[in-house]
Order: sequence, then structure tokens, then C-alpha cells
Amino acid sequence: MPINRAMLRLARQLRGFQQGEAAERLGIAQATLSRAENGLIQLADNTIDRAATVYGVPRSFFYQPDPVYGPPVSVHPMWRKKADVTVRDMDKIVAEANVRLIHIRCLLEAAEIDQGDGIPRLDIEEYGDPERVASIVRAHWKVPAGPIDDLTRLVESAGAVIVHSAFGGSAVSGVTFSIPGLPPVIVLNAEQPADRLRFTLAHELGHLVMHFFPTSTMETEANVFAGALLLPASDIRPCFVGRKVDFALLATLKLEWKVAMQSLLMRARTLNVVTANQERYLWQQFSMRRMRLREPPELDFPPEKPSTIQDMIRLHFEELGYGLEELATLLHMHPQELPEFHGFNPDGGKRGTPSLRIVR
Repeated sequence: MPINRAMLRLARQLRGFQQGEAAERLGIAQATLSRAENGLIQLADNTIDRAATVYGVPRSFFYQPDPVYGPPVSVHPMWRKKADVTVRDMDKIVAEANVRLIHIRCLLEAAEIDQGDGIPRLDIEEYGDPERVASIVRAHWKVPAGPIDDLTRLVESAGAVIVHSAFGGSAVSGVTFSIPGLPPVIVLNAEQPADRLRFTLAHELGHLVMHFFPTSTMETEANVFAGALLLPASDIRPCFVGRKVDFALLATLKLEWKVAMQSLLMRARTLNVVTANQERYLWQQFSMRRMRLREPPELDFPPEKPSTIQDMIRLHFEELGYGLEELATLLHMHPQELPEFHGFNPDGGKRGTPSLRIVR
């Protein structure tokens, strides 16, 4: 049986190898590996065995029939220039996301996600204003006035799958894959502080809701959506009016609304409740105190934890009787890597799976 050439490339990119480096480790010419990855030749059995060892995957990984998808139209960088995101970074991130998509597709053969009210699709070309779209989303999900207590739980309860990943230390803070036949998958960089994790999630949700096709304004629109979703004008405006907008106020509101102080300042600007001079002074203070990339740790709060993937895995353990090695075989991954990859404890205690049900 021939291997799936796309899986050969996917395994290499998952481990962060460039083609020449991988060929050297495999003991073959780069031209040979290139032809194999493009489906022009088949590798010898002993080379496939070496590839399994070099790439740290079971041999069965290369025979998976699943399609492999390219990068999403939007890549959300972490408050740094996009130039910091190298081609190798993106290859590794996209490869990891594809593996996660394959796993989700496989796990969903036995489980079904309860999508609740679902994620509304509100084309920005029709609705025009991201602020309006954000207010419709809150109304659709029946979100009460004020701060959103747990945005991750809210988005997962609407049918999306959220994943935290280290992203190999890259500058990407979030990517979203929307694949026909699968729930939307949002992968967030776990190295971010909790406040930026929430904003990145809201930003990626904005793309899911508003953007059917890429545009030159989509990143700005997603940022406006995120600000309006987390800080609705009618709810946050009274927190600023009649009060001095300074670091003390921003710090207090950060703990209440679970967003960065800088996000609060930007929201105050869009609502015209801070003067230009006040805003300029505060941005200077952020820079002088070196708080642009990291706000005071004493204002940190625990990051929200996604649960859908862990619930799917737990369902396989507790309801279907799988062991770790069986699950690893099912997902074409070594047992020792699987718990860390999906963030679960194979010896963890029993918990319910309210968002899932067995497919009979």
C-alpha cells in the first residue's frame, strides 16, 4: 500500500525540519525526498521505517488518507511584526493544526458535540459595523450585561473546539481553521497572558462570524469586534464617565473585565471618554514602564481552560473503554506524546462530559 505523500511532508513539518535537513537524517538525497513528498516516487520500506523514527511518529502515520490543509487566510501575530513569523514557524503551526484536525475528525466518529445556539455567520459586507455584529452575537448567545465570565466556555458551548499550544515559541498568537464537516478549530498560543488569550480568542471568533473571504480590512474589523464583544459600549462607558482615566482605574477595570489595561485604554479612546492628551500620556507611561508586552504580574488572573478535546478523550476512556495505547493507535501517535499534545492526564479523575454525547 503506498504512503500518503501529504503525510510524509506533514510529519517533517510537524517536527520543524527543512527538507534538506530531513533528507540528511533519512540518509537520502534531498531530490529523492522532494519527489516522494510530491508523489512522484515511493520510498523504500526501510526508508519509511527511518522516517517514522526520525519524525517520531508510528509508521501508520504515513498511511492516513485524510486531506491536508494549507494555512488559514488570517494569522494573528502577538503584538509584534509579522516578519517575526518565519516560513518554518508557519509550516510547523499548520502541520500541528492539521494533526489536530485529523484527531478531531477521528474522535468525532464516536462522539457528537452539542452546538447549543451555534456560532452565527454575519457577513461584514452585509452588516457593515463590527460593533453591531458583536452586539448581535452577545444577544444571540443571551450573554448578560457586563463582563463575560468565561469566553472559552461560551465559544465551546456554541460548537467550536479551542486548543492551547506552545506554537514552538513562535510569535503567532492564534489561528482558526474552518473546515467543512468539522467544528471550527481555534488554536491559541498558550504562552500569552490570560488577558491576551481572551482578546485573541475574541479576535479569532470575529473572523469566524464576519469573514467569508479575506479582505484588507479583516484584521482591523476583528480587533474592533473583539473590543466590542468583551467591552460593550453601553456597559463599559459608565465605568469611565466622570472618573479620571489613569493607571489605577485601568488596573481596577482589568481585574473586573478580564482584559488588558491597554485594551481598556483603546476602548476608552474609541468611546471618546479619554482626551488625546490623557491617552498620549498613558501610552508614554506604558512604554516607560515597559508594559507594552507584559503588564504587571500582580494583575494576572488564571487563564481560561478549554475542555472539548479533553472531554472527547475522556469519553473514549470512560464510556468506550479505551486504554492509552489503544487511543494512541487510533490517532497514529506514540502513547508517550499523546497526553502532552492534547493536555490531558491519562490517570485523571472521572468527570462528566456535558457538551458531548455518544454517537449510536
